[in-house]
Amino acid sequence: MAKMMALSKVNGPLGVFVFRVVLGFLFASHGTVKLFGWPPDGGTVAVVGMWPSWWAGLIELVAGLLVMAGLFTRAAAFLASGTMAVAYFWRHQPDALLPIQNGGESAALYCFAFLMLVFTGGGAWAADDLRRRGVSDPTPHEATT
Repeated sequence: MAKMMALSKVNGPLGVFVFRVVLGFLFASHGTVKLFGWPPDGGTVAVVGMWPSWWAGLIELVAGLLVMAGLFTRAAAFLASGTMAVAYFWRHQPDALLPIQNGGESAALYCFAFLMLVFTGGGAWAADDLRRRGVSDPTPHEATT
């Protein structure tokens, strides 16, 4: 039992770190496609300032990078979660009730994944944790963000 507890002290922060970085990277990738057409996906690049595609791309890129870095994680995740809720209810839900029926699975998953980070924070290996404890203390703390 003691070994399990010791592993959870390492694996818990590691799991939050990997989840946060992968989620942020994937979300930021949606933003780069909308804003710059990279990586190419066959879609069109959004016109600067055009509602909602350009603004969604900007939010996806900036919030994704902030979440990846663990900087202002809760605020960025809250904005990203809200953006995905709007995308789901505005674009997908009018077609059918359930995400499996209306093609909104990714919007729903992103919404709730980011909502989880609103509650958990970025974890022990986030820039937020480094800012909170200061550069002079290099030891990550328990996830209290």
